[in-house]
Amino acid sequence: MTDLLYSEEEEALRSAVRDLLTDHCAPADVISRTESGTPHDRALWKLLAEGMGLAGLLVPEAQGGQGASAREAAVVLEELGRAVAPVPYLTSAVVATEALLACGDEELLGRLAAGRTIGALAVGLHSAPQAPFATVRADNGVLRGELTGIADAAVADVLLVPADDGGLYAVTADAVTVTPQVSLDLTRPLATVTLAGAAGRRVGDAAPAVRRALRAAAGLLASEQLGVADWALTETVRYLKERKQFNRPVGGFQALKHRLAQLWLEIVSLRAAARAAADALASGEDADITVAVAQAYAAPVAVHAAEEALQLHGGIGMTWEHPAHLYLKRAKADSIAYGTAGAHRSALAALADLQAP
Repeated sequence: MTDLLYSEEEEALRSAVRDLLTDHCAPADVISRTESGTPHDRALWKLLAEGMGLAGLLVPEAQGGQGASAREAAVVLEELGRAVAPVPYLTSAVVATEALLACGDEELLGRLAAGRTIGALAVGLHSAPQAPFATVRADNGVLRGELTGIADAAVADVLLVPADDGGLYAVTADAVTVTPQVSLDLTRPLATVTLAGAAGRRVGDAAPAVRRALRAAAGLLASEQLGVADWALTETVRYLKERKQFNRPVGGFQALKHRLAQLWLEIVSLRAAARAAADALASGEDADITVAVAQAYAAPVAVHAAEEALQLHGGIGMTWEHPAHLYLKRAKADSIAYGTAGAHRSALAALADLQAP
């Protein structure tokens, strides 16, 4: 039977990741990075990827990884979401890695698993698993074209580029032009990737690799959204216990209790949906349906939690110095990442053979 509870190993992994992020990813530091020209925290990434071996969680041991599953990766993403950590874990250790697992390119996969190389799938962050994706022109391994909305392209060492000949090509970062785009979520910046005669090495077929990568991304993104929502609720409850009006804690007012209770119910349901998606990706059973259910539910809850956190913190929540805006931006950006809730509901209807009214 499916067990959605966290195992002892998963809880130990959570504790280790949370301790590391507590020491090296303070909210004030994240805000400072968003104001700089280098939003990615390479030092933190090195600690996570090389120090803890988290970049290779999804890679089999025979190929240089940890041989874990999507359940463990989901725990890591919960903690990264709770800290809005500016690292390319989702894009490199999940999306690019899943694409390479579908292709079977062991050499590049081993480099990503070791954390020495950062990869990015050159497919727009907005792309849903079921939707068409943009490609570039390919002529004997020479690639030309432009792709937009590529998450973490600025920090990637290698880009996995889908081409019109049906292939997926590995292209080194120095062979392309990466132009930053204006991003709502400054902790996961987007960029336009331009290829003007870039040489690429074909690593496999694009369609199955991209579909697999985007499905894993959508399913595990729900765990990141759970982390965002859980932080929002926890910090809001803590603040309302301390903040006083009329000589009593604000959290004692019944109207606010009701809002927090409703939010708690939504987050508990989100945790169940996210855990189910991670377990389905790990086992391969009913993954398409379970991922669609999770993403159809996760985005509205994460956004609602972040909005409540900002509003219930009052004036301090509206300031740039308070991290609430980081979580709201991450939640809003995640709500259109790898397919909107509406796109996943439509996909779910098709998978369950439910006709629209």
